[in-house]
Amino acid sequence: MGSTGGRVSHSVLTHEFRIDAAPEEVFEHLTTPESYVGLSPLVVAVRDVDRSRPGVIRYTAVERFRLLPFLAYDFLTYDNPIDVALHTDGLSVYGEVRSPGRVRMAYRFDLAPDGGGTRVRDRLDLTAPWLVAGFAAGQARKVQLARARILAQRLS
Repeated sequence: MGSTGGRVSHSVLTHEFRIDAAPEEVFEHLTTPESYVGLSPLVVAVRDVDRSRPGVIRYTAVERFRLLPFLAYDFLTYDNPIDVALHTDGLSVYGEVRSPGRVRMAYRFDLAPDGGGTRVRDRLDLTAPWLVAGFAAGQARKVQLARARILAQRLS
């Protein structure tokens, strides 16, 4: 047992993709908290946006999980509030996500010009208690891949 109070698992998930939009346009979209509603298929709301500290945006995102995803209707859902800190450095957007249940994720989007578009490198460093690590990593990967597709659709 470590200082976290139990066994934890660590996963690194990376995905690289191209978008037919200028890096500045992609950067603007990724630094606007409200853009994450629907950009992450789990995020249904963003609230309490705090831009009071230069270079840092803090907010709460609400993730909605379907508790019985095999049913055709959504009467059983769980809304999971997560604390997000967003930082920028040049054409990079990075930060931390803190979720209930000791699930933590560092994220980073590195943007680079690529012809008339942008090459995006998306990296997630996920730490979670071993009991929920597989679920958390699976959800993070699904969101990561969907985010690439949705971002390309939004900005093309």
